[in-house]
Amino acid sequence: MRVANAPVSFGIFEASPGVPLNAGEMVAALAGYDGIDLGPIGYLDMARLNGLLLAGGWVDVPDGSPVGEAFADLDATLDVFDRAPAAPARLKPVPTLGPPGIPARSARPGGLVPGLHARPGSGGWPEFAANVQAAADRCRERGYEAALHHHLGHAVETVEEIERLLDDTDVKLCLDTGHLLLAGGDPVKALKDWAPRIGQVHIKDGSLKTLHDGGDLRTLMGRGVFPALGDGDVDLPGVVQALHDIGYDGWVVVEQDTLPGHRPTADIVADQIANLRKLKELGL
Repeated sequence: MRVANAPVSFGIFEASPGVPLNAGEMVAALAGYDGIDLGPIGYLDMARLNGLLLAGGWVDVPDGSPVGEAFADLDATLDVFDRAPAAPARLKPVPTLGPPGIPARSARPGGLVPGLHARPGSGGWPEFAANVQAAADRCRERGYEAALHHHLGHAVETVEEIERLLDDTDVKLCLDTGHLLLAGGDPVKALKDWAPRIGQVHIKDGSLKTLHDGGDLRTLMGRGVFPALGDGDVDLPGVVQALHDIGYDGWVVVEQDTLPGHRPTADIVADQIANLRKLKELGL
């Protein structure tokens, strides 16, 4: 296994003059990590990663759009991957496919709205699953293996929806421990149950108390629903042991999603150093 971090840990959601760290500062802040996630296209310079490998990058699955329109953003991301430093096959960058957001879920994430079912796009689930499959196929044509990232407030949030997507497609899964816990899942059990389909792992902690205090997804993020590793409710020792038990040997991406300006940059940097130390203490 190799451990990466991601711009989302620093509140960098778009390339703009207001980002907390420029790309060079972020690369320096992640000394000791093996890799970094892409973040917004144009933020990182592939020639200046200072020894870091590129672990992957997020691409939205279109909501109700023709599949062909999805390939412009997808191909642009894969073009960046092509320029990344060479890596062994098991450590090639992973295109992480993001399901569309659902406003009612974003308003109260975590599977807390009784009876709410994902209705992605005008074509519903069948169209969404077809778009996911088409995107995964496109990635394979370009030499990459995509992984679908389940996410609070989005069309694939709960264990049931993850399993449905795994049944309806052959796409790999990007298992995110924090999002899964807060959506009612058990990350340790999921790693074992879905081991053959896991294409990437995002290690993130989650605070159930903060979730149940209520609020929309951005409000919860501002309150620290994703704390530093070890400060939340994810069974991190169990997660690390499960990764060893299933023989996982790909990227583990540490993420601690935060909002721009939510916390002092120095505190965020300190958390990422502590997060890496925590994983090493646990034997990752």
